[in-house]
Amino acid sequence: MTRVELRQLRYFVAVAEELNFGRAAERLLIAGPSLSQQIKALERDLGVRLFDRDRRSVSLTAAGADLLPMSRALLEQAEGLRRRARRLSGADPVRLGYVNWLPADLAARTSAVARVDVDAWVAPSHTQAARVADGGLDLAVCWVRTEDLGRLGLSARLLGADRLHAVATGPGTGEVAARDTVVLVDDDVTSWASWNAYAQELARATGARVERVRDGGVTGPAFFDHVRRSGRPVVNSPKGQTTPLPADLVRRPVVAPRAHWTWSLVRRCDEDREAVLAVVDALCDGVDDLGLHAPDVWLPGDDPYRI
Repeated sequence: MTRVELRQLRYFVAVAEELNFGRAAERLLIAGPSLSQQIKALERDLGVRLFDRDRRSVSLTAAGADLLPMSRALLEQAEGLRRRARRLSGADPVRLGYVNWLPADLAARTSAVARVDVDAWVAPSHTQAARVADGGLDLAVCWVRTEDLGRLGLSARLLGADRLHAVATGPGTGEVAARDTVVLVDDDVTSWASWNAYAQELARATGARVERVRDGGVTGPAFFDHVRRSGRPVVNSPKGQTTPLPADLVRRPVVAPRAHWTWSLVRRCDEDREAVLAVVDALCDGVDDLGLHAPDVWLPGDDPYRI
């Protein structure tokens, strides 16, 4: 146990949340083989197997599931120690968390007003919003509902938006009505609570068909397998918007309505640190409605930017 490093625990948590070594490696910005080696080293040092894995799937063992909450807690404690040290040194930066998207020019827009530390723990929207509420982060880029903001005591400003598309077997790439699509809902609510809520409301509003999955198939190779088996175009989640498609699949615009996913920059309502407020203004000033008020655009009923 003396050889276990926080870095390895962060790797373990990332793989446990993604259940895919490739996606976890991309998220951690390391090479896949290096990630695999570090997980094997951690398993060796702990004396237990954390994952069952084969060529097509990854799943937590009973030991891995048991150790995951403690690993998350240790990482939070370590982050708390770093925050405390920064406060004592008088050099406390603005801590920013995110899900999978950040503005490409974030550093250029904020460098003149504050030092921004982008948090290494990439987590789902509901987790990042809760971390802002409890003080673990100062800001987060995430998807939130008006109800979430009131419950958690948060304020939000629009920062970005994704128009969702569907992925289908080829060759046609024309528009597809939302009612003729499938939305995937994952049984893993720890990782997919926000997407599940969005997808289910989209299905209720448009008549899209809901398919439940339990293999992490909302993104990645498992998602593409679901598309091949579905017989219908499958709506791609925001986490898969930029993933290259296999040669046998195509992207199709979703219409009637055009579904959009919004990205908010959230902060605590009682936040009074000038550096935090300056970062919010630097990132959000000048952002228009991003086309969200155009005809045929769909947003969930509790989206903060729906009119």
